[in-house]
Amino acid sequence: MKFIARITFCFLVAFLGSSQGVLVAQVSDHEDNLAACRNGLESCNRSDLTDAESRDIAVSMHQRNLADCRSKEKSCDRAQLTALETIAVDVAVHQTNVSNCLDGIGPCDHLALTIRESRAVALAEHQHNISRCKDGRQPCDTSKLSKHEMSDLAIADHQRNVSNCTDLIGPCDDSMLTLDEAKEIATAARARNLSYCSGGSGPCDRSRLSPAEMRAVLLAGHQRNSSACANGNDTCDYALLTASEVIALKVREQRRNLRACRTGYGYCDLSRLTREEVRTIAAEPPPAIR
Repeated sequence: MKFIARITFCFLVAFLGSSQGVLVAQVSDHEDNLAACRNGLESCNRSDLTDAESRDIAVSMHQRNLADCRSKEKSCDRAQLTALETIAVDVAVHQTNVSNCLDGIGPCDHLALTIRESRAVALAEHQHNISRCKDGRQPCDTSKLSKHEMSDLAIADHQRNVSNCTDLIGPCDDSMLTLDEAKEIATAARARNLSYCSGGSGPCDRSRLSPAEMRAVLLAGHQRNSSACANGNDTCDYALLTASEVIALKVREQRRNLRACRTGYGYCDLSRLTREEVRTIAAEPPPAIR
């Protein structure tokens, strides 16, 4: 009896296990099919869906088609739209077209505009053309500009050239500058070169410096190098230090080394200490740990 019962138990376990595996596989297949239907894939089998799932997918597909029609996608099926939806789509498409035409961005169908809209778009396009011409951008059609607008454009071109020559950004035509503008730009360039030379940054042309400016630049460079040496920076050139600066730097370094040896913080070179300093440090209690 025990042997029969054990066989029966094993059979039930195997049956339940295989049934559960089949059930899991069926659920997985159903979820895959549901996802395919929601995404509008050809592999969708609508017959395997429940009534609730079919309704949800139908609503989703209808909303997706409505969005496609608003965006003028080729996949739009206007036959699936209701009367109100058709009107809403037509209004949205028209408004998008008007906006595109006014902004000069995106496709614009001029034939779909009303007479008042066409006038507004023509004015907007003219203003866009003026703006592009003044900014030196393309496309710029100067043939569409009035005499007054051409005069304003010439002023804008001149001002842009002055700005380019002053800031060294963009094309600069020196021949377009007036004498006063050329003098101001030369003064600004001289001041900028002096600033670069004094600060040690940017392109420096020392040949353009006066004797007084050269002395000031050399003094600034010496002070900058002295400060770098005092702070232990990599840019320090010890060969450029004066004798007094070398002495002061050695005294400062000796104090730093003594402080590091006493406190136990920083690089300490005991060989550079005097005998008295070594004895003093040895006699001092170790610094407290904070």
